Amino acid sequence: MTGTPPALDPRTSALLVMDYQQGILASLPGLNDPRGLLSRVAGAIADMRAHGAAIAHVRVGFTEADWAAIPPANRTFFFLGRQHLMHHEEPDSAFHHRLAPEPGDITVRKTRYGALSTTDLDRRLRDRGITTLVIAGITTSGVVLSTVADAADRDYRLYVLSDGVADPDPHVHQTLMTGVLPRLAHIIDTAELRSLLRR
Repeated sequence: MTGTPPALDPRTSALLVMDYQQGILASLPGLNDPRGLLSRVAGAIADMRAHGAAIAHVRVGFTEADWAAIPPANRTFFFLGRQHLMHHEEPDSAFHHRLAPEPGDITVRKTRYGALSTTDLDRRLRDRGITTLVIAGITTSGVVLSTVADAADRDYRLYVLSDGVADPDPHVHQTLMTGVLPRLAHIIDTAELRSLLRR
């Protein structure tokens, strides 16, 4: 997408905060400036909340039955299941305390990359009249890419926060942010988000 992004209507918008979990952040030492990243996303949450927009928190976490149901064909998640990683009740799968949900926020637990495919998030957003999604998440090549592609197919208007997403591979991150995601979403930063909310 090109040109000036349209203003955001907070009444029909939601910020998706995806995979900002203790264990994921700890397992990605290649992330540049994780404290700054958390601060920027916390600021985006505060801005969206102040204007009455919805906040949706998405985390990955598995039960024993979830692990057992992952087929060998799924290379990434079969490995997680075999290693029994990210159990939904373990501290590593918890939301990072700096971005903890508040009463009234949407929270969902997923078992694949995307925020929509294994959750009821789409229905819960639609029930609130949400038609626009602002995306923050780690990693760019995982939950962000998967969710943006899926949400675009579901006809949401999409904004990706360029300073609210990150990937341990800077080359992959750059390619996605400049060559792939702009075809599906408006790419803005947290300062632009603030100005779009105030138009």
